[in-house]
Amino acid sequence: MNQRELFLRHVAQTSSAPLALEITRAEGCYLYDAEGKKYIDLIGGISVANTGHRHPKVIEAIQKQLDAYLHVMVYGEFVESPQVQYASLLAANLPETLSSVYFTNSGAEAVEGAMKLAKRATNRTKIIACNHSYHGSTQGALSILGSEYWRNAFRPLLPGIVHATYNEAGLISAIDSQTACVILETVQAEAGIVAPKKEWLQAVRKKCHETGTLLVLDEIQTGFGRTGKLWGFEHFDVVPDILLLGKALGGGMPLGAFVASKALMMELAYNPVLGHITTFGGHPVCCAAGMAAMKVLLEENIIDKVKEKERLFLSLLKHQKISAVRSEGLLMAVEFDSFETNKKIIDAIIEMGAVTDWFLFASNCLRICPPLTILEDEIREACTIILEVLDRP
Repeated sequence: MNQRELFLRHVAQTSSAPLALEITRAEGCYLYDAEGKKYIDLIGGISVANTGHRHPKVIEAIQKQLDAYLHVMVYGEFVESPQVQYASLLAANLPETLSSVYFTNSGAEAVEGAMKLAKRATNRTKIIACNHSYHGSTQGALSILGSEYWRNAFRPLLPGIVHATYNEAGLISAIDSQTACVILETVQAEAGIVAPKKEWLQAVRKKCHETGTLLVLDEIQTGFGRTGKLWGFEHFDVVPDILLLGKALGGGMPLGAFVASKALMMELAYNPVLGHITTFGGHPVCCAAGMAAMKVLLEENIIDKVKEKERLFLSLLKHQKISAVRSEGLLMAVEFDSFETNKKIIDAIIEMGAVTDWFLFASNCLRICPPLTILEDEIREACTIILEVLDRP
């Protein structure tokens, strides 16, 4: 029995039609399968591999930490230098009000922690989220996920959740003195890259302040330079009360975090004590890898080139079959007339040697979110593949 057959038999499947590419090696912006076929990676593990696959400095940091220690104690009890140093680096590159980092295993767990913190700090239960939002698949995160298609099969979910429409005044009107928090993606990713109107997001921030509601911004996909700034919220002149991080946070290793002020985060330390706990959150190897990746982004002039690379993609992705291209840095959606058209194109692109997929709430849109280290020649190579596929009858 080959690896693909074993995969289908013994690895729990999330759909009836997984891509099932057998990847045996990854380097930079490329993936390699069991037959040695090379693919340019246009999705970067869904915004995970911002510094590329196996960046030498990330590998070095992992190896160094392996020689020191792996897991030693439940999170928050021992002083573990990778956690301390990475939290300090994050705080040094965030507004002063975002100074306390709670590391988790994943972005979804960061969402769960933030929801608990908002309830605990405000003594309220109402949470406002958006239609077509994606925040994870655990039951709390699923409760705020913006699609009844995914929610319905798992009810009952959390009560007190209000779903409103992104970029519309109705969400602002729904914020009141009973609202614990508003949770928004800084840019809606799975909706097919929908950015907020600056004045709308600022009005949300203002209403939250007036009502004592916490503003939670989900930067799990948009953080770490993806939009052309280190943090997506920098484009809109707002600062959240709680920031959600994941994906690129670990430099390719599993890691999430929610970040708030020290005073706010201390709400989880009493009544009850251990208000939020995790065994493996902030694993030292993951923190070492993530910190190395973040230093690469900060020190190697990668983020400053994101907008230039975005413009190159936009200049090349012109074809009569393309209905629209929406982008925020190297987070891009290429829209076609239907899912059927998009799926046929995606399958052909993969066959031609580039990896891409679609969006949960915009299945007619092709996803492009490559490593931020992608070179100009690699962008041209990827777009040549896409356009050759589109030229087919």
